[in-house]
Amino acid sequence: MGRQSAVHADLVQASIAKSEAAHSALVASWRRSLQLHHLDPAERKAPRRLTEGELRGARQRMEQMIRAAEGSLNRLYLAVGGVGCCVMLADRDGIPLERRGAVADDETFDEWGLWTGTVWSEESEGTNGIGTCIADQRALTIHRDQHFFSRNTLLSCTTAPVYDHEGNLAAALDVSSCRADLTEGFVQLIAVAVGDAARRIEAENFRMVFSGARILLAPAAERTAGALIAVDADDLVIGATRSARLAFGITREVLAKGLLAADIHGDTPGAREDFDDAERGVLQRALA
Repeated sequence: MGRQSAVHADLVQASIAKSEAAHSALVASWRRSLQLHHLDPAERKAPRRLTEGELRGARQRMEQMIRAAEGSLNRLYLAVGGVGCCVMLADRDGIPLERRGAVADDETFDEWGLWTGTVWSEESEGTNGIGTCIADQRALTIHRDQHFFSRNTLLSCTTAPVYDHEGNLAAALDVSSCRADLTEGFVQLIAVAVGDAARRIEAENFRMVFSGARILLAPAAERTAGALIAVDADDLVIGATRSARLAFGITREVLAKGLLAADIHGDTPGAREDFDDAERGVLQRALA
């Protein structure tokens, strides 16, 4: 492993030094890890872990999002757990607070730091699924030697950002594996499942926050997954998910001034269908 570690460290250093690498998101992350966070790719020190008290405090701050995520975490684990993957929900600081994994794999994953309370921020662990997803605010996979630290190059991590009811980054949903036989095709399937689960978590959290309002699927939903709006009894929009905000230019100022649901939906008959019915329709069209 020592020689492989040195080879990987040299690869990272050489890639950063190349001027043409400026357009690579991966190398940009490697560069941040080295030059901004002052990390050494050959460093062998184990990841930092929170104390029990610190972890308890972090979980309390994310209590509602964790509740909103429970069903999606369970479904995602049922899909990927049988092939040696674990599922983690991390906060915006890159700390996994919820985890699903097979008991038989617990010792291995704990040893690798794929556990609640481990700090996976890019500042702490360099380029990795959770930390780089949060830094770039985009869904991604960091596969094996794409990791910054040589000691993490046996891992494959697929992660998607999760946004709160106001469209702010709140968490990262991750599926990680240390299997050597994980194929590129299966990683792509995992990425689709992770992205879908992240949008479902956002939708459930949105519903919980606006439990007294009508939740509508915005017309842009077929182009932009998860474009939901919350409407009060006066037909005013009182909330919108990040997808809806991006699709319709909805800002805090727009909501404060007053935005009618009709201004978004128009007068198209049946446009204001219930979210459950709309979601089923989107899924049926996608399956077809």
